[in-house]
Amino acid sequence: MLQYIDVGAQRLDAYEGIADEATLAELRRLGAELRGTRVLHVNATPYGGGVSELLRSVVPLERDLGIQADWAVIAGEPDFYAFTKRLHNGLQGAPFSVTPHDREVYLRRNREAAESMRGDYDVVIVHDPQPAAMRMFRPDAAHWVWRAHIDMSHYDAGAWDFLRPLVLEYDRHILTMPQFVPDGLSSDTVVIIAPAIDPLSPKNMALPDELVRRIVEWNGVSADRPLLTQVSRFDPWKDPLGVVDIYRQLKRRHPELQLALVGSMALDDPEAWGIYAKLVEATADDMDIHVLTNFTGVGNVDVNAFQRHSTVVIQKSIREGFGLVISETLWKGTAVVAGRTGGIPLQMPDGTGGFLVDADDWADRVDELLRDPERARVLAELGQRRVRERFLITRLVRDELAVLVSLAD
Repeated sequence: MLQYIDVGAQRLDAYEGIADEATLAELRRLGAELRGTRVLHVNATPYGGGVSELLRSVVPLERDLGIQADWAVIAGEPDFYAFTKRLHNGLQGAPFSVTPHDREVYLRRNREAAESMRGDYDVVIVHDPQPAAMRMFRPDAAHWVWRAHIDMSHYDAGAWDFLRPLVLEYDRHILTMPQFVPDGLSSDTVVIIAPAIDPLSPKNMALPDELVRRIVEWNGVSADRPLLTQVSRFDPWKDPLGVVDIYRQLKRRHPELQLALVGSMALDDPEAWGIYAKLVEATADDMDIHVLTNFTGVGNVDVNAFQRHSTVVIQKSIREGFGLVISETLWKGTAVVAGRTGGIPLQMPDGTGGFLVDADDWADRVDELLRDPERARVLAELGQRRVRERFLITRLVRDELAVLVSLAD
């Protein structure tokens, strides 16, 4: 079945003075053209991932513009989530195989989701592979859009062979970068749109310095000592155990350094619990390493505070569809050291935001920023300017509404 998600209200006017006026004006024009259009967004979890964060901001803005937008989540049993996680990993390059049971569970859950849609929609936007088969069970919807948020630049052939026939019939395919477009999709249907952050969400809104300190200390971290942080799912593609190794190298040079691994457990990611357990075991002997999750009380405001207060934020991604945490951190004026992979260089090209790492010099790059706070500040300010110009939610909604208008032509 589909579980429909409640969202709060938001007004486009709230972004006056934050987003540029040309984007706001274009949004109002597109909204007037699409007024009354019935749009359904479908993904696999209401919390714990970048897609859910985007939809919690996108849907209220679409409604404010007069679009009848809904958000629903496909529900599934453990076997469904285990298979779709393997499919997700396969699309990012891990070895993949599918059994008859996998196929049966996947298609059954997609059929049940399609049958539980509330009435008719003009456009259904399906996010990522978990609900991708819904279209074959509801061809009566006017238009279908598949939005892939993952890095498919090195996909396993078996994973794409499984998914390709399910998404080929979609009217549009939205991906983050040209490098992520898999073989077999027509250039007539592919649209490139990068994700974005909401500067007014609890995760990104301005916080008083004293509140930031209080939140960090509330989570057991000293606000008066240097802090290295990674914010991410507990996912092998984020390499959190590699971050621990980097911290231990740095600890010899900076004895006061602390590490915070701030992760989120998502409904559609059973693999995360195993990685979390390994992290807890690997770091149990060091009281300066803090493994924090939404299941231990860490929410969006806590993440906001950690990104603001950290001396340096690290993102040791091996594959990365976009990495919203990069733009989130730069928006707050904190420097980043990140892997040169996926959508990360799009957000912080060389000389902007911090350092991109290609090989094994992670510790040296973090060390440079720890020793030179002024350089870190200047790099972060350049990154913040780039986020304001390119990666705010208003630009994202504008680009997506332009796709909806193209479908109506």
